[in-house]
Amino acid sequence: MLASVTSQIGDHGLAAVLVLMAIAAVLPIGSELVMLYGGAIASGGIAGATLGHGIPHGFWSYVAIVFTGLVGSLVGAVVGWAIGDYGGHPLLERHGRWLHVTPARMARAERWFDRFGERAAAIGFATPLIRSFVAIPAGIFELPLRRLIVSALAGGAVFCAALGGAGWAVGRSYTRIHHDFRYVEVAIVAGVLVLLVAYGLIRRRGSTMKVG
Repeated sequence: MLASVTSQIGDHGLAAVLVLMAIAAVLPIGSELVMLYGGAIASGGIAGATLGHGIPHGFWSYVAIVFTGLVGSLVGAVVGWAIGDYGGHPLLERHGRWLHVTPARMARAERWFDRFGERAAAIGFATPLIRSFVAIPAGIFELPLRRLIVSALAGGAVFCAALGGAGWAVGRSYTRIHHDFRYVEVAIVAGVLVLLVAYGLIRRRGSTMKVG
């Protein structure tokens, strides 16, 4: 996924950022990588890469990447909201796995909305990893479209500015980070497996104690 995302942005510039961010508002394809890599290109840190013909590296290139990411994120959020609003729970039951919206994720989303109330969507769109699982549940929970748009703009602006800025900051170091990122991925997977095993052992021990 990392190679595919960076390749698309390197080949198609802002157009790829727009499309990828729209998709990432509904499906978890790595919006964090899109903005991080786009910010690195904007800084001039990726040799030979530009965001488009006639767009020079520098501050306005950073503004362009943030604005494009925000627009793409908003478009994707509205589409996701429409899917959830139109299809509702029957859509989830029939096609949820294709949209990565499983009953378990819906339950977490519902708890998220209950916990943060009106701010839930905005906080969700600003939060890495979680942001791809906000739009469709918002439609299913019948969040008004106007509030969805305001939330997507607010949360998306924070996310795009922060991740684009992080990419800008690493600049010329991005190539090394890109190379080393595979080790981070391995560490994350290993950590998740350890937590799952630990959780299973704790539940098993708890069940045994209850029986005893």
